[in-house]
Amino acid sequence: MAKEIDRIRARSAWATVKESPVITAIAVAPVVVVFGLVWWLLGGWAAFLLLVLLGVGAVFGGKLLR
Repeated sequence: MAKEIDRIRARSAWATVKESPVITAIAVAPVVVVFGLVWWLLGGWAAFLLLVLLGVGAVFGGKLLR
């Protein structure tokens, strides 16, 4: 049953992105701004490391919340 809920949420999220890309852009904008600032201030490697850390945090944070 949990897999069905995840599929429903994924389809709903994708439908929202397709119907209103402006909402998606507003939601993603802070991450892009922080990434750009880190790249500008510290360089590409630091920005890449930040992306990896955020990805790891999202994966493990998602698993901990379940």
